[in-house]
Amino acid sequence: MAASTWNIDPSHSAISFSVRHMVVSKARGRFTKWGGQIRFDPDDPAASSLEVTIDPASIDTADAQRDAHLRSADFFDVEKFPTASFRSTKVEGLPGDRYRITGTLTIHGVTKTIVLDATYEGSGKDPWGGERAGFVAGTSIDRKDFGLEWNQALETGGLLVGEKVELTLEVEAVKQAAQKVA
Repeated sequence: MAASTWNIDPSHSAISFSVRHMVVSKARGRFTKWGGQIRFDPDDPAASSLEVTIDPASIDTADAQRDAHLRSADFFDVEKFPTASFRSTKVEGLPGDRYRITGTLTIHGVTKTIVLDATYEGSGKDPWGGERAGFVAGTSIDRKDFGLEWNQALETGGLLVGEKVELTLEVEAVKQAAQKVA
């Protein structure tokens, strides 16, 4: 089977995150504007790839004041860095329907190599004559590696915002129709 191209359907997908808040709990959020494309060949994972572009200004943590702070120069600085992105450089097959996706993540103008642990959830025909596939991927990053260093010491010890951020991508993608030769 050759690699096929799948366009991410953002209305049926999510990029979410969680980070420690005040040491004792986690703050959670998501990005509401993003998209991307997957090239997928389950028989030859090395021929597969993933590209995602995110609008960090679309951050939503269910708290407007916190979202405004996250958009500011203290964190994402969306005026100066209006996009974040991930581009795979290597895809490896693992037992079952699991994959290891190595690539570059760019946030706040800083690019670092990260690894996503991914699972192919399956595919099927949709009611409109297309084909859809599901994927889930996740990783942990240190936000300070990307220049997101703002924090505040707590009177009781520890920091207001944790450094480790858990990222999760839950993706539904639509198979791109084959081009007809003229």
